[in-house]
Amino acid sequence: MERIRQGWAVDRNHPSRRDVVRLGGLLVPAVAAPALLTGCGADPASSAGNVLRVSQPGDATTMDPQKQGDMVSMNALINMFDTLTTRGRDNKLHPRLALSWTARSERTWRFRLRPGVKFHNGEPCDAAAVKFSIERLLDPATKSPIVELRYVKSVSVVDRLTVDVHTTLHDPILPDKLSLFGGVVVPPRYIARVGDEGFANHPVGTGPFTFVSWQRDHQLRMRANPGHWQGRPSVDELVFSPAPNPSSSLAALQSGGVDLVTGLTPDAAQQLDGYTGVTLDSYPGIRTSYLSLNTLDGGPLGDHRVRQALNHAIDVPLLIKAVLGGKAREVPAMIPRGAFGFDPSVKPFTRSAAKARALLAEAGYPHGFSTTLTASNVDSNVAEALSGLLARAGVHARVALLDPGTYAARLTSDDHGALGPMYLAASTVWTLDGESMLQSVVRSDRRQSRWHSKEADRLIDTEELSVDPAERARAFSDLQRLMREQAPFVFLYQLDNILARNARPRWKPGVVGSLAMQNAEVTV
Repeated sequence: MERIRQGWAVDRNHPSRRDVVRLGGLLVPAVAAPALLTGCGADPASSAGNVLRVSQPGDATTMDPQKQGDMVSMNALINMFDTLTTRGRDNKLHPRLALSWTARSERTWRFRLRPGVKFHNGEPCDAAAVKFSIERLLDPATKSPIVELRYVKSVSVVDRLTVDVHTTLHDPILPDKLSLFGGVVVPPRYIARVGDEGFANHPVGTGPFTFVSWQRDHQLRMRANPGHWQGRPSVDELVFSPAPNPSSSLAALQSGGVDLVTGLTPDAAQQLDGYTGVTLDSYPGIRTSYLSLNTLDGGPLGDHRVRQALNHAIDVPLLIKAVLGGKAREVPAMIPRGAFGFDPSVKPFTRSAAKARALLAEAGYPHGFSTTLTASNVDSNVAEALSGLLARAGVHARVALLDPGTYAARLTSDDHGALGPMYLAASTVWTLDGESMLQSVVRSDRRQSRWHSKEADRLIDTEELSVDPAERARAFSDLQRLMREQAPFVFLYQLDNILARNARPRWKPGVVGSLAMQNAEVTV
């Protein structure tokens, strides 16, 4: 069986990625070639039957949907748990467990529920279950990392299939926030009987698949739910497994261990390109990457001219071409295309190392300065490329790579400086509203904010609380112009959703990239 080729994938009609990188003045290290691939220990695809095997870069952190806050976990759990609303293939909000929703007043949203829905154990999914679920999520004892329902104060049952959700302030996109993390409904009677630990050991939802088993860091197995309100899924079983790198992904695909590899970075996808039996698919995505700059600790990053210089220095189009294989789109000021609030009149920075040097000199750094750029080791190639681009303008950014667990723990800690003066981050804007992109990183009192601006705080309040969509849109536009001027971030790109598959599966993601597999099919 052939080995993965050393370095970047070869395209005989175009320059290799290494050539493009060199021409741009960068040098990004190639992913190391794996050992010879074999099919030992894996069932061949031809004998898999009506089973869909899916891999992600990592494993879920828990089977309790209200005690996790990451897309890798949610991608698996969304198959066992339904949400009140859902994002359709058309990127619009659609009914799921809630058939309709209405703002009854400035601080009350009413949801009418789908009749006849039952949890996997036969327990009814009704208004009492919705009330229990939202209040459990908000209970400090749950220690949920999910923050989208911060304005919800209580839920009241109107009748068996109607609930009112009461907020402290008006939340114009509350129904959107119930389409994924915040909208999961869990079974109150079952949790009361088995407790939180028992629920996490054997989760029970209303989703299209039921839990079978979970071996942490190895395999999660689910079975089709014949009684699902939307009908039985096409596949009999759904299996999730982690494939942390291109080598393991290719091995699994070629040996028949998995049918669909998801969560691929562009450089990882390049490693899989061209192999027999492997097809790469790319779809527009919404996950948005940026550099967070610590403007609060003094030093060079406290000067907006320095921050502007960094934006001029990083040639995002070249980065997309050379390192991401063209599988991304430039983002002018944090909010990605496709999300409410994106303003096409806000243009990206011009890319000029000379302009960057001039601004640095004006700010008192004619010879540049040294700093640290922190990233998860999953993003090592991008981080090294960013360092190379900054070096052309005289900014010497040493790359500090962390394992994903350590990176995530520091990112969500109360120490705003835990990831150093600048770090590479990304957010999946799953509500398709700019609020989700900005909610934790801009307003002065938020968890990951490292820029304090009274004007930014005022604009955040307007876009988060206004009842008028036009007023919200204006606030988003003004905020993007302010961020463009003050540059508290280095604005980068939104990534495509990239999949690798064998010939068996038929499925494609929406722009959010959620791995809801109810409508997936496989050829047997």
